[in-house]
Amino acid sequence: MGKSRKKPGERPYVGVLVATRKGAFIVHGDAKRKRWQLDGPHFLGHIIHHLVLDPRDGRTLLAAAKTGHLGPTVFRSTNLGRTWTEAKKPPAFTKAKKGEPGRSVDHTFWLTPCHASEPGAWYAGTSPQGLFRSDDCGDTWRPLPSVNDDAQFRQWMGSVQDGTPDGPKLHSILVDPRDPKHLYFGMSGGGVHESTDGGKHWRPLIAGMEVVGGFDPANIAFHDPHCLRMCATNPDRLYQQNHCGIYRIDRPEGTWHRIGKRMPKAVGDVGFTMVVHPRDADTAWVLPMDGQTVWPRTSPGGRPAVFVTKNAGKSWQRLDAGMPRSQAWWTVKRQAMSADRHDPVGLYFGTTSGELWMSRDEGQGWECIARHLPEIYAVEAAELR
Repeated sequence: MGKSRKKPGERPYVGVLVATRKGAFIVHGDAKRKRWQLDGPHFLGHIIHHLVLDPRDGRTLLAAAKTGHLGPTVFRSTNLGRTWTEAKKPPAFTKAKKGEPGRSVDHTFWLTPCHASEPGAWYAGTSPQGLFRSDDCGDTWRPLPSVNDDAQFRQWMGSVQDGTPDGPKLHSILVDPRDPKHLYFGMSGGGVHESTDGGKHWRPLIAGMEVVGGFDPANIAFHDPHCLRMCATNPDRLYQQNHCGIYRIDRPEGTWHRIGKRMPKAVGDVGFTMVVHPRDADTAWVLPMDGQTVWPRTSPGGRPAVFVTKNAGKSWQRLDAGMPRSQAWWTVKRQAMSADRHDPVGLYFGTTSGELWMSRDEGQGWECIARHLPEIYAVEAAELR
């Protein structure tokens, strides 16, 4: 990898923020996205579930971290990772009343900057499922009782032993760019939920979503969204990668439509991650995994590929030029795929075997730009200033 640093007066350049099982890395790209410089690891030995740049200032980074003996926390940098400070009050559930069962945050899983009109404000989703907000750049976090302490939500969340192997999660916190009070999130498990009053009240949004055979789709607890994405150019359109397929919804319609049925049957439409084109609401990419009964969570047949739709799910095309043709048994987690805003769009994903892949031509060709990293949990493309 060659060096790549921004010179004074140059436009923002692409950085790839990589969260792994053993630390965080910032991968700096040049203007043509052909040369890359690896910066890290930051927090060597920490589990980093998410590393996110604040797009409102282009300098502030938040990292959701956990160590085995120190527990979960959040770190903040205001200089692109040169120095870090730990949150004074990380996300934590309200202490339970005497005689009632309590909950503790195992890890912060998802970080989302709030609306552009709310500088310094962030949302966080945790495992077990909880929703939190910070209004001081991630230094202190307060729980949202409308989710965390609501008896109905607690029933939908199930127990800590249910569902996801490394713990149930609240994820995919989405903020409507037109309205800071219009929010969505997903729970794995526990369905998709929407608020139009800044999180004071919520309503489930599960119509049309399927569940594993033998379970009741009317029971919200059985719904397992893996990843939700909002279209930047059409915030009324959401895409979803689910434990039971790929979906699209166009609001104010209230029903999800399974658009993954057109995927090749040998591949299926089960996976964790999904990204949407920043300028074309009809274009989205997925990276499916093997969804057989025992859930091996590998690339189907050991032949990984990204699939793209350019017509909102009516058809799909396989994109695997440059990827291994056989014996590649990794997969990609729900936060580990991202897109930049260049033209053509650059795509990035990180694997469970510690490889970072990119395409500078919207998936037509792929190359591995980093190897031998720890297991990758999250990848975010960002404009660094």
